[in-house]
Amino acid sequence: MNFKIDRVDGAALDLEEVLGVYHASGLGERRPVGDRERFAAMVENANLVLVARDEEGVLLGIVRAVSDFSYVTYVSDIAVVRDHQRRGIGRALIDATRGEAPDAKLVLLSAPAAVDYSPHIGFTRHESAWVLNP
Repeated sequence: MNFKIDRVDGAALDLEEVLGVYHASGLGERRPVGDRERFAAMVENANLVLVARDEEGVLLGIVRAVSDFSYVTYVSDIAVVRDHQRRGIGRALIDATRGEAPDAKLVLLSAPAAVDYSPHIGFTRHESAWVLNP
């Protein structure tokens, strides 16, 4: 399968298309996809968004991140449509994310279903991550 990775402005993405990827990847189960305004703000306000599209321009995957482009890039989401997983798209999205800020470390809070996937694409476990929920 051929696909292309591009950095995009999150505000320019079609919200329905992005929601489709979140639902089709399984990540929609853990994101506020039912709150369109909040979800749109999540995509629009991320300062580093990369997408994977096939030859016809169909959105296959997305990375949503926040970066200072120097020290750290926080990967908020990585979502790939289930039918296209295990084809290198996720790894390519992470590689492209790293390419946008090559000196910054990548930090990812893994979804429970992706705990085994994260090491597969080069992440190492960090035992001192903490979350303060609203």
